[in-house]
Amino acid sequence: MIILSAVLAVFVYGLIAPILGALLPTYHLAAAQNATLAMLQAIGLVISSLSAGPIIDIKGNKTALLTGLALIILSLAAAPNVGGYGGLLVVYFVLGIGGGTVVTAANALVGAVEPSRRGSALNFINLFFGLGGIVTTYVASEQIDPALVCYGIAALGVIALLVNVATKMPAPAGRANFQLGDVPRLFSQPALLLLCFFLFLYVSCEVGVWNWLKTYLISVNFDPTTAGHVVSYGFAFGILVGRVIVSRVLIRVPALIVTLAAAILMAITTYSMLSLHSQTAITVAVFCAGLSMAPVFPTTLAITGDTFSRAAATALGIVITFGWLGLAISSQIIGALAGPQNDYHRGLLLIPVFAVLMVLVNLVLRPVLRRHVPA
Repeated sequence: MIILSAVLAVFVYGLIAPILGALLPTYHLAAAQNATLAMLQAIGLVISSLSAGPIIDIKGNKTALLTGLALIILSLAAAPNVGGYGGLLVVYFVLGIGGGTVVTAANALVGAVEPSRRGSALNFINLFFGLGGIVTTYVASEQIDPALVCYGIAALGVIALLVNVATKMPAPAGRANFQLGDVPRLFSQPALLLLCFFLFLYVSCEVGVWNWLKTYLISVNFDPTTAGHVVSYGFAFGILVGRVIVSRVLIRVPALIVTLAAAILMAITTYSMLSLHSQTAITVAVFCAGLSMAPVFPTTLAITGDTFSRAAATALGIVITFGWLGLAISSQIIGALAGPQNDYHRGLLLIPVFAVLMVLVNLVLRPVLRRHVPA
């Protein structure tokens, strides 16, 4: 039941992760407004990544999962009734808090259940994130009323909530493992700084695709249905397949080699998807981009947990926070680059550039981890 609870929670997060990008074209907003929506969602994710750790430690994974799922359900139920841009800002902010709490609690729960195979376990559980992404992007692309999309995901969230209510989970530690006093000491560790920067760049890339790819494809004359299918059958399915494969690969291949290969392939595939012209070629490139991105987020969390085992909760909270900061900052950069002309091609070139930077960070991280001495 514990694994089922975590699977359903990650699946629900997978359903909401692409919802902004899936529904943005229906809002008919300017690029700057789209960027602000994404930034508010990212701020919610940042807040939750800082607060979820202490909640998990003191109250337990169950409390965090139930709280996050409840916030997701409430925000999705409110989304069709907010009446305008200002209301959407509130909805996506709350959705960010709920989603960040769920993803942190689910990954912490699985990491605790399978500490000896953390990398494989986290990649396995996060393949259901890809499945959720497929469902949302496909349904939204079928020109279904956005209100029905929101209500449908909220209903699935209720099912996940009920399963988590019925599941018996490990007792909480009773005290916060996230210690504010640990933060300066951890930040003196070059390994943590590099892992933070690496996830900052990665989340900028992945969520940049979720939030902006459909809108970009429509701007280059894809019809909305086809554009949504490219994100669903291409990117989301690529992430799902990639995590199925990598959950086995990580048993034998070191995590740093996996993330280095992923970063190199990300740079190639994301540049290709922005440079090709035929719909078939773009779809293949988008699928390969999802395939290459698949292992990075869960594997980076596994590297962090293994490297900072004495202060794992604090280190994970810091690294995840920098990931969400990447979403907030990159959204503003992409919106600014797109400009009043809504030139999303120029804005999305930030993604392959960040992927190249990931390669460089990974190469620097390798000798740093070899020399790392736990604080």
